[in-house]
Amino acid sequence: MTTLLAFIGAAIAEIAGCFAFWAWARLGKPAWWLVPGLASLVVFAWLLTRVETPAAGRAFAAYGGIYIAASLAWLWAVEGVRPDRWDLIGAAVSIAGAAIIIAGPRAA
Repeated sequence: MTTLLAFIGAAIAEIAGCFAFWAWARLGKPAWWLVPGLASLVVFAWLLTRVETPAAGRAFAAYGGIYIAASLAWLWAVEGVRPDRWDLIGAAVSIAGAAIIIAGPRAA
């Protein structure tokens, strides 16, 4: 599994899992929403272990940039709020940072 696919899948799983908790706690959805939310968070954690790097902290740091962009896509697609230019600039900077972290040359 490529790193990018693992990051994208992890972002979708994490956002969906966290949204299930948000929906239960803030939107009054029934408690059973927590069950798929927890399952989604387990998938998120598993997918981060598929990232092609030997250091967990580096995978988590690089994932942060992908998470920011995916959260803005969720904002637009699910919540119906269009990201503004500052959201998009911030996402671009975070994606650039993620790329530097994960693809930067490392000493062997």
